[in-house]
Amino acid sequence: MVKHYRKEDKVSYTLGTTITIELLKNHPELVEMVYYHSQLKDVEPVAALCRAHGIDLVQSDKPFNILSQKENCFVIGVFRKSVFTLDSTKNHVLLVNPSNAGNLGTILRSCAGFGVEDVAIITPAVDIYDPKTVRSSMGALFNLRFHCYATLEEYLAEVGERAMYPFMLKAKKTLKEVEAKYPCTLIFGNEATGLPDRYLEVGEPVIIRHSNRIDSLNLPIAASIALFQFFSEK
Repeated sequence: MVKHYRKEDKVSYTLGTTITIELLKNHPELVEMVYYHSQLKDVEPVAALCRAHGIDLVQSDKPFNILSQKENCFVIGVFRKSVFTLDSTKNHVLLVNPSNAGNLGTILRSCAGFGVEDVAIITPAVDIYDPKTVRSSMGALFNLRFHCYATLEEYLAEVGERAMYPFMLKAKKTLKEVEAKYPCTLIFGNEATGLPDRYLEVGEPVIIRHSNRIDSLNLPIAASIALFQFFSEK
């Protein structure tokens, strides 16, 4: 039964055709049900994937009245949440206390775009399975491994020694001056407060220089610039 999403629920929802197709392509084993709206013009792309994986596809407008106020939402996927283990041999992005679902989803999309498949999150943080996060990632969430940790130390204990690059306004070295080592972790702080000063002692802190016409870059833009610089040709 579809109901308004809560963080403690065992399932979440994809709100939209493109996002649901990404779910069906990457994690069909997690999908419990797919609904489509009576106004959907072409159901076949979704129907073909559901048939291929033995997933029930149901026409019903009721779930859309409950879950989505978007006029362009015509497909909803119901999927089970899962716990992933990060690949310690790969490059990572580490987000410390992200608090905005839209920003988190946008960063996840940039990670997928630049080939970073592993994302660590230090809690407390916005729910990565919130349908708002899933939607803003445009399905990129389903191309990634992600895991939440209580502390930086817990993350490091799992992934081991690696190059670490915290992005901070108090850093001395600019992005252009860094001689990157791989595998590495790019670290970003909360949208409002950035990283705590203790991260100045972690790895090699980096600053993205910009003109004095602004006080700072917003988090998704800063993360995307860093991802491009570190991984665009990797």
